[in-house]
Amino acid sequence: MSNVTLSVTPTDALVDVPREIVLRGFRAGERVSLDASLAHPDGSQWQSHAELIADAAGQIDVARATPVAGDWNIADATAPVWAMRRLQAPTRPELSEDVAPLEIALTATGEHGGTVSTGYTLRFLAPGVTQRPIREAGLTGTLYTPAGDGPHPAVLVLAGSGGGMHEQRAALYAAHGYTALALGYFKAPGRPDHIDDMPLEYFETALQWMHATLAPARGFVAVSGVSRGGELVLLLGARFPKLVSAVIAYVPSAVVNGTLRAGKPGAPRDATAWTWRGEPLPNVWRGNPDADWSAFDAPPAPGQPVRQAAAFHSVLRNAAFVAAARIPVEDIRGPVLLISGTDDGFWPSTLYSEQIERTLREHGSRWPVQHVVGTGAGHAIGVPQLPATLIVKPHPVAGLLLDGGGTAEANARASAQSWQAVQAFLAAAVAQDARA
Repeated sequence: MSNVTLSVTPTDALVDVPREIVLRGFRAGERVSLDASLAHPDGSQWQSHAELIADAAGQIDVARATPVAGDWNIADATAPVWAMRRLQAPTRPELSEDVAPLEIALTATGEHGGTVSTGYTLRFLAPGVTQRPIREAGLTGTLYTPAGDGPHPAVLVLAGSGGGMHEQRAALYAAHGYTALALGYFKAPGRPDHIDDMPLEYFETALQWMHATLAPARGFVAVSGVSRGGELVLLLGARFPKLVSAVIAYVPSAVVNGTLRAGKPGAPRDATAWTWRGEPLPNVWRGNPDADWSAFDAPPAPGQPVRQAAAFHSVLRNAAFVAAARIPVEDIRGPVLLISGTDDGFWPSTLYSEQIERTLREHGSRWPVQHVVGTGAGHAIGVPQLPATLIVKPHPVAGLLLDGGGTAEANARASAQSWQAVQAFLAAAVAQDARA
């Protein structure tokens, strides 16, 4: 069967652009295997497989065809990537956040012998986007600047308890017209290895630098963070309302936590994470008589990964400690976007987001607050159309095997939906800021 074809449209585009994948020339009702593979720049190897049935015209549109077997079971043309299983761990993990393009290889094989292969490219860098390292004003980061004449609105991009810099997200913000600074605050060149006693002044400096050096359009600087970074951006919005125009908090906390798994070896888990003017910000764990670390420390059964979210419910039982550690989100002077997963295994991000939303509404905030709920999703909500099957993995600092919750399908769906929401939120925030 030399007339079988496999087309991908577009073949080369940003990672957040859905593809059309269509197979043609097979027999009506023929069972066709579709295999996708990725050799990641970090050295890891990924693969997915599905069995699909050709329609009466001998065609299969992957966006409309539900597999009869394989690694995904819904009609979705992004599934060949998000359903990929990791076959080999990274050999160069420092490149896992690299913005090099990802090359996806596809092969379709019919049960009657027809075979066809093709590939497509997922990019983080849009044409004209530039990147440069920032090593000034005591800051460590990478700046991504959109194509075209500025000034552009800006976004400060912060990672979570794994540290490092979220360069892929920053590159995508730049692809959509925002000057984005992926800022490292620990586990980055010239920065501490752990999160202990991290001064909020460092982030104040970053925000001031962005305003003064980048001269963003209309003075607009949003902050975007994930997990501990989600906790952090809410703190920054509340602490520095004149410097923060909007807040995007992925799977955040409503309260200040201790260092948890990102602290120095041998230090207590309830040690101070954030300081201001040399003083520790109270955290909900330190001295809390209701704190129960059992779910944080131990797996539900021997040999299983730790699912630690239940431990975070224990400290919330003590109203006094919650009040002392609560992030005063009512002090934020701009719109807030919250993104959570209902099956978050790390901490209860949906509960936290509901608390934040309620607080803002009770205080009569005049700025919009939006909560995007990933139903069935876990902690790993992020860039769309990337492999989403690593739900259980070691913590980047502590090394302990953790269950982040959710399923690959739910996490992929939440990543795609939330990224669309982020783009709409920022566009509205910039427009609103222009009218203010």
